[in-house]
Amino acid sequence: MTEIGTGVPGYVFRAYRGAPDHEAMAAVRAGSAEHDGLDADSVVEGLPDAEEIGTASAALADPARDQVLVEHDGAVVGYAAVRWWRERDGTQLYLHRGHLLPGHRGRGVGAAMVAWAEEHIRRLVAEQGTAETAVFGANAMAGEREAARLLTDTGYQRVFSLVELELPDLGALPGSAEPPAGIRLGPIGPDSYRSAWRTVVDSYREAGFTEEWPYARFVAKADPACWRAAWQGEEMAGVALCSLRARDRTTGEVEELSVRDRSRRLGVGRAVLLAGLRALRDHGATRARLYTGTANPYRSYDLYESVGFRRRNEYVRYRKPLRS
Repeated sequence: MTEIGTGVPGYVFRAYRGAPDHEAMAAVRAGSAEHDGLDADSVVEGLPDAEEIGTASAALADPARDQVLVEHDGAVVGYAAVRWWRERDGTQLYLHRGHLLPGHRGRGVGAAMVAWAEEHIRRLVAEQGTAETAVFGANAMAGEREAARLLTDTGYQRVFSLVELELPDLGALPGSAEPPAGIRLGPIGPDSYRSAWRTVVDSYREAGFTEEWPYARFVAKADPACWRAAWQGEEMAGVALCSLRARDRTTGEVEELSVRDRSRRLGVGRAVLLAGLRALRDHGATRARLYTGTANPYRSYDLYESVGFRRRNEYVRYRKPLRS
């Protein structure tokens, strides 16, 4: 693809060209931030710079094919990308995400971007033979009112949200307390990686809309400096997988907090969470973020709030059947 019409006079789609496009794509995100109420510090969807745009583009299966840029009078005013994965229940999710500068909304360009994404996804489904399990997916932040309206107007339904919380001062954690009787806390070394991975995977057994997480991918991204586990005898009872953000190492993230079924409601979650947060603080973080899904039956808002986390943002996930 070089250029194709959008059906909207003055606008064209063109293929992604690599590094020369990253600054323009970052400018689209920056130019939309205030209008959409974007939280630049979000660990779910913040404000990426050109380098981070490049990293995200490189992670696409075929960046030049699975991404399209929108031009108006020769300037980039928006872009959209498609990625996909298999979920634990066998669903093949094809997710499209678009960004368009506010001044170009309400003209039909957003609808043309959705139409491009759906057409591209249908081609992928045909190539991959996933028609029986495939669904369209799309995301929008709570503040992206135009995007939410566009999605619902084109048949998408809200299925769940990610709720993000922040603990603004790691120096104000609750005082040190002994873990529950029979529970031992400590770091996670390479010899315990598989137990930690299994603890997390098992905790999502009854959760909907969760991506498959192979052990190899877990190991490839292992960053255990601030990981903490709780053991009950010889068995790992719970984990808090915490890390420092690469972009801002004063911000820590609780990437996973999981407790095995038989160890719940014993105080294990609070104990291991506090251990992970103290590790973040000891490694230089001054605040922490985390998110939890509303489709997760074990959302622990009370636990998070009890140690100082407060709700910041909501990120809505939409879906639509492939045949609709």
